Amino acid sequence: MAAWLLGVQTLRIQPYQLPPLGPHDVKVSIKALGICGSDVHHFKTMRCANFIVKKPMVIGHECAGIIEAIGSEVKNLAPGDRVALEPGISCSRCNLCKNGRYNLCREMRFFGSPPTNGSLANKVVHPASLCYKLPENVSLEEGAMCEPLSVGVHACRRAQVGPETTVLILGAGPIGLITLLAARAFGAPRVVMTDVDESRLAIAKSLGADELIQVSTEMKDASEEVVNVQTAMGSGIDVTFDCVGYNKTMTTALNATRSGGKVCLIGLALSEMTIPLTPAAAREVDVIGIFRYRNTWPLCLDFLKTGKIDVKPLITHRFKFTQEDVDAAFETSARGGNAIKCMFNL
Repeated sequence: MAAWLLGVQTLRIQPYQLPPLGPHDVKVSIKALGICGSDVHHFKTMRCANFIVKKPMVIGHECAGIIEAIGSEVKNLAPGDRVALEPGISCSRCNLCKNGRYNLCREMRFFGSPPTNGSLANKVVHPASLCYKLPENVSLEEGAMCEPLSVGVHACRRAQVGPETTVLILGAGPIGLITLLAARAFGAPRVVMTDVDESRLAIAKSLGADELIQVSTEMKDASEEVVNVQTAMGSGIDVTFDCVGYNKTMTTALNATRSGGKVCLIGLALSEMTIPLTPAAAREVDVIGIFRYRNTWPLCLDFLKTGKIDVKPLITHRFKFTQEDVDAAFETSARGGNAIKCMFNL
Protein backbone atom coordinates (compact mmCIF):
# COMPACT_ATOMS: atom_id res chain seq x y z
CA MET A 1 0.00 0.00 0.00
CA ALA A 2 1.16 3.53 -0.76
CA ALA A 3 -0.05 7.15 -0.51
CA TRP A 4 -0.99 8.19 -4.05
CA LEU A 5 -1.32 11.83 -5.09
CA LEU A 6 -4.40 11.80 -7.34
CA GLY A 7 -5.11 15.52 -7.68
CA VAL A 8 -4.83 18.86 -5.91
CA GLN A 9 -4.91 18.17 -2.16
CA THR A 10 -6.09 14.63 -2.86
CA LEU A 11 -4.09 11.76 -1.36
CA ARG A 12 -5.35 8.19 -1.14
CA ILE A 13 -3.78 5.07 0.34
CA GLN A 14 -4.10 2.50 -2.43
CA PRO A 15 -2.38 -0.70 -3.58
CA TYR A 16 1.10 -0.30 -5.04
CA GLN A 17 2.72 -2.86 -7.36
CA LEU A 18 6.42 -2.93 -6.50
CA PRO A 19 9.00 -3.27 -9.27
CA PRO A 20 10.83 -6.62 -9.33
CA LEU A 21 13.82 -7.12 -7.04
CA GLY A 22 16.94 -6.89 -9.21
CA PRO A 23 20.26 -8.56 -8.35
CA HIS A 24 21.69 -5.30 -6.94
CA ASP A 25 18.49 -4.17 -5.22
CA VAL A 26 16.99 -4.52 -1.77
CA LYS A 27 13.38 -4.56 -0.61
CA VAL A 28 12.90 -2.20 2.32
CA SER A 29 10.03 -2.06 4.76
CA ILE A 30 9.62 1.70 5.29
CA LYS A 31 9.38 2.65 8.96
CA ALA A 32 9.90 6.43 9.06
CA LEU A 33 9.18 9.11 6.46
CA GLY A 34 9.22 12.91 6.74
CA ILE A 35 7.20 15.39 4.71
CA CYS A 36 9.35 17.78 2.65
CA GLY A 37 8.43 21.22 1.35
CA SER A 38 8.50 19.84 -2.19
CA ASP A 39 5.95 17.19 -1.16
CA VAL A 40 3.70 19.99 0.09
CA HIS A 41 4.10 21.89 -3.21
CA HIS A 42 3.09 18.77 -5.13
CA PHE A 43 0.16 18.25 -2.76
CA LYS A 44 -1.11 21.83 -3.04
CA THR A 45 -0.48 22.58 -6.72
CA MET A 46 0.52 19.29 -8.44
CA ARG A 47 3.89 20.81 -9.26
CA CYS A 48 7.18 21.95 -7.72
CA ALA A 49 9.18 24.38 -9.86
CA ASN A 50 9.36 22.69 -13.28
CA PHE A 51 8.42 19.23 -11.98
CA ILE A 52 4.73 18.71 -12.83
CA VAL A 53 2.54 15.80 -11.68
CA LYS A 54 0.72 14.58 -14.80
CA LYS A 55 -0.55 11.22 -13.55
CA PRO A 56 -1.20 9.55 -10.16
CA MET A 57 2.07 9.31 -8.23
CA VAL A 58 3.24 7.87 -4.91
CA ILE A 59 4.57 10.76 -2.84
CA GLY A 60 7.46 11.10 -0.35
CA HIS A 61 11.25 10.72 -0.29
CA GLU A 62 12.69 11.37 3.20
CA CYS A 63 12.79 7.81 4.46
CA ALA A 64 14.39 4.99 6.44
CA GLY A 65 13.40 1.40 7.04
CA ILE A 66 14.41 -2.22 7.57
CA ILE A 67 15.79 -4.52 4.89
CA GLU A 68 13.30 -7.27 4.09
CA ALA A 69 15.01 -9.00 1.14
CA ILE A 70 18.20 -8.60 -0.87
CA GLY A 71 19.14 -9.25 -4.50
CA SER A 72 21.48 -12.07 -5.46
CA GLU A 73 24.51 -9.76 -5.86
CA VAL A 74 24.06 -7.71 -2.67
CA LYS A 75 26.92 -8.36 -0.24
CA ASN A 76 26.98 -5.38 2.13
CA LEU A 77 23.45 -5.58 3.52
CA ALA A 78 21.29 -8.29 5.05
CA PRO A 79 17.63 -8.73 6.02
CA GLY A 80 17.00 -7.01 9.32
CA ASP A 81 19.47 -4.19 8.74
CA ARG A 82 18.14 -0.70 9.48
CA VAL A 83 18.95 1.69 6.64
CA ALA A 84 18.53 5.29 5.49
CA LEU A 85 17.68 5.62 1.80
CA GLU A 86 19.19 8.16 -0.58
CA PRO A 87 16.17 8.79 -2.85
CA GLY A 88 17.76 9.64 -6.21
CA ILE A 89 18.91 7.08 -8.78
CA SER A 90 21.23 8.67 -11.36
CA CYS A 91 22.13 7.14 -14.73
CA SER A 92 25.85 6.64 -13.77
CA ARG A 93 26.76 6.96 -17.47
CA CYS A 94 26.70 10.68 -18.32
CA ASN A 95 29.64 13.03 -17.88
CA LEU A 96 28.09 14.64 -14.80
CA CYS A 97 27.75 11.25 -13.12
CA LYS A 98 31.25 10.19 -14.16
CA ASN A 99 32.67 13.43 -12.78
CA GLY A 100 30.97 12.86 -9.42
CA ARG A 101 28.21 15.44 -9.82
CA TYR A 102 25.48 12.85 -10.11
CA ASN A 103 22.92 15.08 -8.38
CA LEU A 104 22.77 17.07 -11.64
CA CYS A 105 22.13 14.01 -13.83
CA ARG A 106 19.39 14.77 -16.35
CA GLU A 107 18.11 11.20 -16.15
CA MET A 108 17.79 11.22 -12.35
CA ARG A 109 14.90 9.15 -11.03
CA PHE A 110 14.03 10.65 -7.66
CA PHE A 111 11.47 9.29 -5.19
CA GLY A 112 8.27 11.34 -5.36
CA SER A 113 9.46 13.67 -8.12
CA PRO A 114 7.35 13.29 -11.27
CA PRO A 115 7.14 10.85 -12.92
CA THR A 116 8.95 8.61 -10.37
CA ASN A 117 6.91 7.05 -7.58
CA GLY A 118 7.98 7.91 -4.05
CA SER A 119 8.42 6.07 -0.78
CA LEU A 120 5.39 6.83 1.42
CA ALA A 121 4.55 3.15 1.19
CA ASN A 122 4.77 -0.03 3.26
CA LYS A 123 7.64 -1.26 1.11
CA VAL A 124 9.93 -0.06 -1.66
CA VAL A 125 12.58 -1.62 -3.91
CA HIS A 126 15.78 0.42 -4.15
CA PRO A 127 19.44 -0.04 -5.17
CA ALA A 128 21.52 -1.44 -2.31
CA SER A 129 24.22 1.13 -3.08
CA LEU A 130 21.81 3.89 -2.05
CA CYS A 131 20.89 2.30 1.29
CA TYR A 132 23.12 3.20 4.25
CA LYS A 133 23.23 1.11 7.39
CA LEU A 134 22.28 3.06 10.50
CA PRO A 135 24.64 3.14 13.49
CA GLU A 136 23.16 1.47 16.57
CA ASN A 137 22.53 4.79 18.36
CA VAL A 138 20.78 6.41 15.37
CA SER A 139 17.00 5.91 15.20
CA LEU A 140 14.95 5.27 12.07
CA GLU A 141 13.44 8.76 12.37
CA GLU A 142 16.93 10.26 12.46
CA GLY A 143 17.81 8.10 9.46
CA ALA A 144 14.92 9.64 7.53
CA MET A 145 16.19 13.09 8.53
CA CYS A 146 19.46 12.40 6.68
CA GLU A 147 17.70 13.54 3.50
CA PRO A 148 16.93 17.13 4.53
CA LEU A 149 20.19 17.25 6.51
CA SER A 150 22.00 16.37 3.28
CA VAL A 151 20.79 19.65 1.75
CA GLY A 152 22.47 21.64 4.54
CA VAL A 153 25.62 19.53 4.39
CA HIS A 154 25.90 19.89 0.61
CA ALA A 155 25.36 23.67 0.89
CA CYS A 156 28.08 24.01 3.55
CA ARG A 157 30.48 21.99 1.40
CA ARG A 158 29.73 24.11 -1.67
CA ALA A 159 30.22 27.35 0.32
CA GLN A 160 33.32 25.95 2.08
CA VAL A 161 32.06 26.69 5.58
CA GLY A 162 34.70 26.15 8.26
CA PRO A 163 35.82 27.26 11.75
CA GLU A 164 36.57 30.80 10.56
CA THR A 165 33.39 31.30 8.48
CA THR A 166 30.73 33.71 9.72
CA VAL A 167 27.30 32.67 8.41
CA LEU A 168 24.04 34.51 7.75
CA ILE A 169 20.96 32.37 7.10
CA LEU A 170 17.87 33.94 5.57
CA GLY A 171 14.76 31.92 6.44
CA ALA A 172 14.19 29.82 9.55
CA GLY A 173 12.01 27.18 7.94
CA PRO A 174 12.97 23.50 8.02
CA ILE A 175 15.87 23.87 5.56
CA GLY A 176 17.11 27.08 7.20
CA LEU A 177 17.17 25.35 10.57
CA ILE A 178 18.88 22.30 9.08
CA THR A 179 21.48 24.59 7.50
CA LEU A 180 22.07 26.16 10.92
CA LEU A 181 22.81 22.72 12.40
CA ALA A 182 25.06 21.82 9.47
CA ALA A 183 26.99 25.12 9.62
CA ARG A 184 27.64 24.56 13.33
CA ALA A 185 28.86 21.01 12.64
CA PHE A 186 31.23 22.39 9.99
CA GLY A 187 32.63 24.73 12.65
CA ALA A 188 30.97 28.09 11.88
CA PRO A 189 31.73 30.24 14.96
CA ARG A 190 28.87 32.71 14.53
CA VAL A 191 25.47 32.33 12.84
CA VAL A 192 22.86 35.07 12.42
CA MET A 193 19.37 34.15 11.20
CA THR A 194 16.43 36.11 9.84
CA ASP A 195 12.75 35.28 9.34
CA VAL A 196 9.38 37.01 9.19
CA ASP A 197 7.96 34.64 11.83
CA GLU A 198 8.85 35.25 15.48
CA SER A 199 8.05 31.67 16.50
CA ARG A 200 10.44 30.27 13.88
CA LEU A 201 13.18 32.58 15.18
CA ALA A 202 12.55 31.27 18.70
CA ILE A 203 13.18 27.74 17.39
CA ALA A 204 16.37 28.94 15.70
CA LYS A 205 17.51 30.42 19.02
CA SER A 206 16.88 27.11 20.79
CA LEU A 207 18.99 25.34 18.15
CA GLY A 208 21.97 27.63 18.67
CA ALA A 209 21.67 30.71 16.45
CA ASP A 210 23.71 33.58 17.92
CA GLU A 211 21.55 36.49 16.78
CA LEU A 212 18.04 36.73 15.36
CA ILE A 213 16.55 39.45 13.17
CA GLN A 214 12.82 39.58 12.44
CA VAL A 215 12.34 40.96 8.92
CA SER A 216 9.43 42.04 6.76
CA THR A 217 8.31 40.96 3.32
CA GLU A 218 8.62 44.53 1.99
CA MET A 219 11.46 45.35 -0.40
CA LYS A 220 11.57 48.92 0.96
CA ASP A 221 12.88 47.53 4.26
CA ALA A 222 15.79 45.65 2.69
CA SER A 223 18.44 48.39 3.09
CA GLU A 224 17.72 48.83 6.80
CA GLU A 225 17.71 45.07 7.33
CA VAL A 226 21.10 44.74 5.62
CA VAL A 227 22.51 47.16 8.21
CA ASN A 228 20.79 45.23 10.99
CA VAL A 229 22.24 41.85 10.02
CA GLN A 230 25.71 43.30 9.50
CA THR A 231 25.53 44.94 12.93
CA ALA A 232 24.29 41.69 14.49
CA MET A 233 27.21 39.77 12.99
CA GLY A 234 29.71 42.26 14.37
CA SER A 235 32.16 41.48 11.58
CA GLY A 236 32.05 40.77 7.86
CA ILE A 237 29.53 38.15 6.70
CA ASP A 238 31.56 35.47 4.92
CA VAL A 239 28.71 33.27 3.66
CA THR A 240 25.00 33.95 3.31
CA PHE A 241 22.57 31.09 2.75
CA ASP A 242 19.28 32.18 1.17
CA CYS A 243 16.87 29.46 2.23
CA VAL A 244 13.86 31.31 0.80
CA GLY A 245 14.57 32.40 -2.78
CA TYR A 246 12.72 35.69 -3.29
CA ASN A 247 13.85 38.99 -4.82
CA LYS A 248 14.08 40.53 -1.37
CA THR A 249 16.04 37.74 0.27
CA MET A 250 18.58 37.54 -2.55
CA THR A 251 18.87 41.35 -2.57
CA THR A 252 19.58 41.23 1.17
CA ALA A 253 22.05 38.39 0.71
CA LEU A 254 24.03 40.11 -2.06
CA ASN A 255 24.19 43.45 -0.24
CA ALA A 256 24.93 42.09 3.24
CA THR A 257 27.72 39.66 2.34
CA ARG A 258 31.24 41.06 2.59
CA SER A 259 33.35 41.75 -0.49
CA GLY A 260 34.91 38.49 -1.59
CA GLY A 261 32.28 36.46 0.27
CA LYS A 262 29.78 33.90 -0.96
CA VAL A 263 26.01 33.77 -1.38
CA CYS A 264 24.52 30.29 -1.61
CA LEU A 265 20.98 30.06 -2.97
CA ILE A 266 19.16 27.09 -1.44
CA GLY A 267 15.53 28.19 -1.56
CA LEU A 268 13.89 28.09 -4.97
CA ALA A 269 10.67 30.03 -4.44
CA LEU A 270 10.98 31.94 -7.72
CA SER A 271 12.26 30.73 -11.08
CA GLU A 272 13.15 34.31 -12.11
CA MET A 273 14.40 37.20 -9.96
CA THR A 274 15.35 40.86 -10.29
CA ILE A 275 18.40 41.39 -8.07
CA PRO A 276 21.39 43.81 -7.75
CA LEU A 277 23.86 41.38 -9.30
CA THR A 278 26.25 43.89 -10.91
CA PRO A 279 27.25 45.72 -7.68
CA ALA A 280 27.77 42.37 -5.97
CA ALA A 281 29.87 41.12 -8.87
CA ALA A 282 31.99 44.28 -8.64
CA ARG A 283 32.72 43.31 -5.03
CA GLU A 284 33.54 39.73 -6.17
CA VAL A 285 30.69 38.18 -4.20
CA ASP A 286 30.38 34.63 -5.52
CA VAL A 287 26.87 33.31 -6.15
CA ILE A 288 26.58 29.54 -5.65
CA GLY A 289 23.61 27.34 -6.46
CA ILE A 290 22.85 23.94 -5.02
CA PHE A 291 20.50 21.21 -6.20
CA ARG A 292 19.75 18.44 -3.73
CA TYR A 293 23.07 16.86 -2.65
CA ARG A 294 25.70 14.25 -3.44
CA ASN A 295 27.80 11.84 -1.37
CA THR A 296 26.38 13.16 1.90
CA TRP A 297 24.83 10.19 3.73
CA PRO A 298 28.05 8.84 5.35
CA LEU A 299 28.90 12.27 6.79
CA CYS A 300 25.30 12.89 7.92
CA LEU A 301 25.23 9.55 9.73
CA ASP A 302 28.59 10.34 11.36
CA PHE A 303 27.27 13.72 12.56
CA LEU A 304 24.22 11.96 14.05
CA LYS A 305 26.23 9.10 15.55
CA THR A 306 28.73 11.40 17.28
CA GLY A 307 26.11 13.89 18.44
CA LYS A 308 27.58 16.78 16.46
CA ILE A 309 24.09 17.26 15.06
CA ASP A 310 20.81 16.55 16.86
CA VAL A 311 17.87 16.56 14.44
CA LYS A 312 15.33 15.24 16.95
CA PRO A 313 14.05 18.70 18.01
CA LEU A 314 13.04 19.36 14.39
CA ILE A 315 10.49 16.52 14.44
CA THR A 316 7.48 18.37 15.80
CA HIS A 317 4.55 16.17 14.68
CA ARG A 318 4.13 12.42 14.26
CA PHE A 319 1.50 10.50 12.29
CA LYS A 320 0.51 6.92 11.50
CA PHE A 321 0.10 5.45 8.02
CA THR A 322 -3.69 5.67 7.86
CA GLN A 323 -5.90 7.63 5.47
CA GLU A 324 -6.99 9.95 8.26
CA ASP A 325 -3.41 10.62 9.39
CA VAL A 326 -2.07 11.07 5.85
CA ASP A 327 -4.66 13.81 5.28
CA ALA A 328 -3.95 15.40 8.66
CA ALA A 329 -0.17 15.26 8.21
CA PHE A 330 -0.17 17.06 4.88
CA GLU A 331 -2.68 19.65 6.10
CA THR A 332 -0.49 20.27 9.17
CA SER A 333 2.69 20.53 7.12
CA ALA A 334 1.04 22.85 4.56
CA ARG A 335 -0.09 25.23 7.33
CA GLY A 336 3.50 25.74 8.48
CA GLY A 337 3.50 27.68 11.75
CA ASN A 338 4.95 25.53 14.52
CA ALA A 339 5.16 22.46 12.27
CA ILE A 340 8.82 22.00 11.38
CA LYS A 341 8.99 18.32 10.37
CA CYS A 342 5.95 16.05 10.18
CA MET A 343 7.06 12.43 10.44
CA PHE A 344 5.18 9.23 9.56
CA ASN A 345 5.81 6.13 11.66
CA LEU A 346 4.81 3.11 9.58
